Amino acid sequence: MNFNILTLGCKVNQYESQAMREDMLRHGFSASNSPETADITIINTCTVTSVSDAKNRKLISRVRRANPNGIIVLTGCMPQAFPEEAKNFKNCDIVLGNARRSELVPSIQRFLAEKHPFVSITEHEGKYEIFESMAVSGFDEHTRAFIKIEDGCNRFCSYCIIPYARGRVRSKPLPELKTELEAISARGYKEIVLVGINLSAYGQGEDFCLADAVECACNIHGIERVRLGSIEPEQMDAELISRLAAQPKFCPQFHLSLQSGCDKTLKAMNRHYNSADYMEIVDNLRAAFDNPSLTTDVMVGFAGESEEDFNASMSFVERVGFAKVHVFPYSQRKGTVAADAPNQVSPAEKDKRAALMGKLVEKSREKFLESQVGLTEEVLFERFRNGVLEGYTKNYTPVRVVCDNAELCGKIYRVRLTKAHKDHCEGALD
Repeated sequence: MNFNILTLGCKVNQYESQAMREDMLRHGFSASNSPETADITIINTCTVTSVSDAKNRKLISRVRRANPNGIIVLTGCMPQAFPEEAKNFKNCDIVLGNARRSELVPSIQRFLAEKHPFVSITEHEGKYEIFESMAVSGFDEHTRAFIKIEDGCNRFCSYCIIPYARGRVRSKPLPELKTELEAISARGYKEIVLVGINLSAYGQGEDFCLADAVECACNIHGIERVRLGSIEPEQMDAELISRLAAQPKFCPQFHLSLQSGCDKTLKAMNRHYNSADYMEIVDNLRAAFDNPSLTTDVMVGFAGESEEDFNASMSFVERVGFAKVHVFPYSQRKGTVAADAPNQVSPAEKDKRAALMGKLVEKSREKFLESQVGLTEEVLFERFRNGVLEGYTKNYTPVRVVCDNAELCGKIYRVRLTKAHKDHCEGALD
């Protein structure tokens, strides 16, 4: 039998889908490129917002219409967070959560034997849960590999359902990480990205930390770049930053989650820092690294956010001068504290604020790209399209080079950045 995996959401989900794919292949299933013709379609869901849930349900319905006789396996964060929501499981044959990825193949085998739909969602085990051992050997059609090293979150931001979907913080042991990275390197990957649900909490409650994971990765022969996924500010202290800066292979690109530049709003969100704390981390990163880039997420229209609060957030974002910002309006999430908070902002006002913040960060993006012109940077080329090579510098500046040699894909070359465009820099091989 063959299978297809459809993945929604974050880099952690992408990693877990790859781990499930390799597990399926080891058990004799074959991969299909199309959910329309696959015997089994596995849908790995995201539930970060109510909009995400709507996308999940639409995808399930679309797959069922296109392939009425196929087996649909629903897994991931949505069923884990809302196991009681039967409407989410409509049209699905097997419903699993995300606490035990190892249950996938046995569950499929059970369905094939019994021919009866079922729901089997294992609850997270709280503080006693350990990191589920899983590994990948590569990422098909990718030049970089995402490596999950942390799962879960203990923070309980007032708007976020993820701690309920992912459980508490737990971390991949360093020996397991080393073994996985060696296998990835043997497959020819030059760059790896360490990812997690709350990545900066890696090693919490253990005798290791995020810097240990980075150093482990940097010590693997063949890996030339080590990058971090999205990180939370709290654990980014001076010692951690110093250890990261000491690694030549480490990429100075930091997606440092902000959410709001207004202290009042940050407190209402139950974020564990204020704008001054955040700015101190920004200053420390810029002092420790040569030409770093700082990117972030900013939420507008949070419950109770006044116009004055929004303006404070705008001012702070402008002051930081991010290389790129993902701006999004707050949406009420069932099961969270903020969903029932008073003074909800109207959809029209949220859209207005998102547009204003969007214009501000577009200018910040353009200014950052212009600051890269004239530099000569190493670029890992990832794709070749229509006579143009595309790739990224160490600080994740997107670069395009006119070149007719597609064989440079997957390799690192020095490029002189000659011109800034709206969303990338143009360059020439040095």
